[in-house]
Amino acid sequence: MVPRIFGSVCILLFLLNECAMAGAGAHMNSGLWLCQPAPMCGHRMYDPLEKCCDYDTILPQSQTRLCGPNCTFWPCLELCCPESFGPQRRFVVRLKVQGMKAQCRSSPISRVCASP
Repeated sequence: MVPRIFGSVCILLFLLNECAMAGAGAHMNSGLWLCQPAPMCGHRMYDPLEKCCDYDTILPQSQTRLCGPNCTFWPCLELCCPESFGPQRRFVVRLKVQGMKAQCRSSPISRVCASP
């Protein structure tokens, strides 16, 4: 049983078939609550197993976008980074590193998109 509470996602592990109430002074042996803040995207909560937050927009994990004229990437996992400008624009797909702010100049390269 995994109850979901607005503002927190709490996992309740039952021990001795007793329900522990958060903050109610229940016995320590009766159960265990592991509470963490719910993932937020802007001012909205989302489920990180199904969706991701990309610049304050909630996206499905499976969504793809174009990086340049003929290269696709997953915005939940990757960045599309322009490497050169002008008539021969070149794009590079870089990996988003979990727990770090995604930036084109510091993220590892996943692949180089072919020129048009």
